[in-house]
Amino acid sequence: MPNVAVIGAQWGDEGKGKVVDWLASRADLVVRFQGGHNAGHTLVVGNQTYKLSLLPSGLVRGKMGIIGNGVVIDPEALLAEIERVRGQGIEVTPATLRVAENAPLILPLHAALDRAREAARGERKIGTTGRGIGPAYEDKVARRAIRVADLAEPATLDAKLDELLLHHNTLLRGLGAETFEKPTLMQYLLDLAPRILPFAEPVWERLDEARRAGRRILFEGAQAVMLDIDHGTYPYVTSSNTVAATAASGSGMGPHAIGFVLGIAKAYTTRVGSGPFPTELLDATGQMIGDRGREFGTVTGRRRRCGWFDATMVRQAVTVGGIQGIVLTKLDVLDGLPELKIGVGYRLDGETVSRLPASPAAQAAAEPVFETIEGWSGSSAGARSWADLPAQAVKYVRRIEELVGAPVILLTTGPEREDTIVVRDPFEG
Repeated sequence: MPNVAVIGAQWGDEGKGKVVDWLASRADLVVRFQGGHNAGHTLVVGNQTYKLSLLPSGLVRGKMGIIGNGVVIDPEALLAEIERVRGQGIEVTPATLRVAENAPLILPLHAALDRAREAARGERKIGTTGRGIGPAYEDKVARRAIRVADLAEPATLDAKLDELLLHHNTLLRGLGAETFEKPTLMQYLLDLAPRILPFAEPVWERLDEARRAGRRILFEGAQAVMLDIDHGTYPYVTSSNTVAATAASGSGMGPHAIGFVLGIAKAYTTRVGSGPFPTELLDATGQMIGDRGREFGTVTGRRRRCGWFDATMVRQAVTVGGIQGIVLTKLDVLDGLPELKIGVGYRLDGETVSRLPASPAAQAAAEPVFETIEGWSGSSAGARSWADLPAQAVKYVRRIEELVGAPVILLTTGPEREDTIVVRDPFEG
């Protein structure tokens, strides 16, 4: 049986949490492989709602959770999240959660720098969550990061903190922000060590053993392809690679082990924060979609911008993200609309183009080219088979398949786990 990687095919917030929860019931291990606690998955199981940022969603289903080396970890946020879900009856112990010993840590100075930079940008803000994810990835690349394994070696932390503070305090001082003292940070790390280290291990070994034993591994992505640091709408992107290829490097497995790549897309499009959004709706229809879809970010709480489905963008995500099948979520939100539009290209400098350009100026100037399709009067809410869907809703899904170049293999029609139409189980290949 193949493994499965789940990634977002738009700008994030596509409903990955529900899909990963559904898939976790078929998996043995669930792995987070990139991002930090700037991403959020909401899982609704019966009368319980779980909001996860760092913990792999499989823990809710009693499956082994692994946080890979591609994730930047705020230890306080991780420990707080563990305590919160424990309060909801979920067992999270070193027997159920393992953390890569080579994963970088997010420290308080990272969040401070993140916020200071955003404040200095003024109207040109990128829209970060201010949680230090970007600065932590910068330190990783610059080879000055403090990683989980370093907590076991207090003697080496002294020199590491010298280098870290030399860099960060210089920047914070220049931005007019408060600087950090070495003794305070050292004590912070020493206090965290006994609480974090019991979860630490070389997770690549566990994953390799699981692969050799034929166990099913689910790779859980955060954010989405259009927020990828290389392939997204730069600079309005996240600080990590969000494409499926990162599941390999972010977990310590070879690319051959990733298996089937599943891309999650809403039946419309949303985006949180700043950045280009060609198919955005700034009218009553956009407001209605946002209200009906309860479009508020799990982490930020900010209202998401809403617009028509952008097939051009998703087709691009399918190509660069390695997506082999699509999960289309929230189809029921479009019930009752007399007509729908699908973005099929962009007008730029008098020409029609079939890709989202790399230049920020060109992205901002791109005007959508729409195809109009008839809506449906019946309800798709709660549908659990193709036969339950209005005929025009089926036509809408089929047209999306044609335009994005990938089959829809799962379809969600409501918030409950069971409100899912399964065309093909991705674990079956």
